Amino acid sequence: MAKRGKKYLEALKLVNKDKLYSLEEAIDVLKKMEEVMQRKFDETVELIFRLGVDPKYADQMVRGSVVLPHGLGKELKVLVITQGEKVKEAEEAGADYVGGEELINKILNENWLDFDVVIATPDMMPKVAKLGRILGPRGLMPNPKVGTVTQDVKKAVTEAKKGRVEFKVDKTGNLHVPIGKISFDKQKLVENALEVIDTVQKLRPSGLKGQYMKNLVIKTTMSPSVKLDLNSILKTLEAKAA
Repeated sequence: MAKRGKKYLEALKLVNKDKLYSLEEAIDVLKKMEEVMQRKFDETVELIFRLGVDPKYADQMVRGSVVLPHGLGKELKVLVITQGEKVKEAEEAGADYVGGEELINKILNENWLDFDVVIATPDMMPKVAKLGRILGPRGLMPNPKVGTVTQDVKKAVTEAKKGRVEFKVDKTGNLHVPIGKISFDKQKLVENALEVIDTVQKLRPSGLKGQYMKNLVIKTTMSPSVKLDLNSILKTLEAKAA
C-alpha cells in the first residue's frame, strides 16, 4: 500500500468511517478536505459505484452516458466524422472538427488526438472501425449505446458541449463517473450527482439477481473517499419520480 502524505492523513481525519453521509454532507467534507490538502489545481469530483454485476457477461455490462445539468467544468473539443449534408449540421451545432476520411487518416498517420469526444454518423462507421486500436483504449471510440453513433448530429454535439459524460463498468464491477470540479457550488455538485445516480439506477440489467448497487462513495482526484447513504438517496429519487 502506498505511503500517504501528511496532508492526506489530515484530510482523512475529517471523515467518520462509520457514517453514511448525505450528498450535501459529503460535499461539505470534500470542500473542507480541499482546504487542508491545498492542491494547486481544481480537482475533479467523482462518484464510484460498487455494482453487483459480473461484466464478463454481456447482459450485465453497465454502460451509458448522462448529460450533467451543470457540465463538467471544462470545454470539450468535439470531433464529428461524417459526410454530405451532415457536415454543415455538425459545424452549425458547434463541433470543433468536422470531416470524413481525411480526419480518419490524420488520426492514423499522425496520431492526432486533439479532441475529447468523437461522434460519427452510421454510414461512416465501417471506415471509423480502423481507428479502434487507437480510440478504443482511450475511451473515444464512437458507440451507439452512448449516443456517439447517430444521425442526430446536432443533438449529439450539443449534449457533448453541455457536459455529457460516458461511463462503463470496469472488470471488477466498479463504475467511476466524474460529476464536476471541487470549485463548483455545492448545489451544482448535488444536482449533477443525482442525475448520474438516477441514470445508473435505470441501467440495472433486467436479468440481474440480487443487489444492484452495493455501495457508493464520492471523492476528489486525490482525496480520501466519503461513503454515501445510497438507500436514502435512492428513496429521494423515487419520491421525485412519483
